[in-house]
Amino acid sequence: MNAKLPRTRLILGMTAGLATVALATGVGAAQAQDRKPQPPAQQAVVQTSVLGVDAATRAAQAALDAAEKEGQRVTVAVVDRSGDVRVLLKGDGAGPQTEESAKRKAFTAVSFGQPTSALAKNAQGDGPTIRDIPGTLFLGGGVPVAANGGPIAGIGVGGAPSGDLDERFATAGLRAIGELR
Repeated sequence: MNAKLPRTRLILGMTAGLATVALATGVGAAQAQDRKPQPPAQQAVVQTSVLGVDAATRAAQAALDAAEKEGQRVTVAVVDRSGDVRVLLKGDGAGPQTEESAKRKAFTAVSFGQPTSALAKNAQGDGPTIRDIPGTLFLGGGVPVAANGGPIAGIGVGGAPSGDLDERFATAGLRAIGELR
């Protein structure tokens, strides 16, 4: 009987080992089946359109040229969708306030997807209005640049004696880059 004991232990040990492997494999397979499929990485990444530096420079230069043709000393800012400056051109003789004005008009236009002149009427009245949003400026002179149905940049002009003139110059910049898709 003692001779059978090591053999029995060996068989029991092998059986236990095989059972452990089978159990682990079965549990692993069951766990793999219970996992929900993960979305492809493409669904977790969002791509946005950005106005290229060449187009932004063309727009800014065209706006500055239009202003200079009419004897106006202005600054032109082109910002991206986040409001970061892509191009800033300060014309000869433009006042110190024109840089901030141009940047804020461009930011406002891209933020709301509308020319700043169209937004000005919503910035009036008592109590809180959109004029209370930091970094915005609701004076004429900012136009959005759109592609694929949404704003991707803003062109702002500051320094002419009226917002109408500033906006006309900004629109000249927009025309210089044409319709974007």
